[in-house]
Amino acid sequence: MEKVLQFTDDNFKAEVLNSSTPVLVDFWAEWCGPCHMIAPTVKELANEFDGKIKVGKLNVDDNQNVAMQFGIRSIPTLIIFKNGQEAARLIGVRPKHELAETLNYFLSESVAAS
Repeated sequence: MEKVLQFTDDNFKAEVLNSSTPVLVDFWAEWCGPCHMIAPTVKELANEFDGKIKVGKLNVDDNQNVAMQFGIRSIPTLIIFKNGQEAARLIGVRPKHELAETLNYFLSESVAAS
């Protein structure tokens, strides 16, 4: 089963902003080479963090309202949302271990706050 969700202008509020768990959103476009480079990493993270963090992609060409709302100027841009707010923004291709460390930080912060 595909663990990477597809976010759109229509479902972004319900799936991301109203989520009770942290959400990693990969802002990408079909024509973007670096976006295709990071896609396998995003998929691996979705599998590894399944049940702890929602992971999904938003195509900026097809969903320009959300892209504009969050000021996406470069892609790939990965944003971690926590409690409906932007908690971290990573721009460009990043190594998997760096992304995993960032996600683990927000998970441990969630546990500490509980």
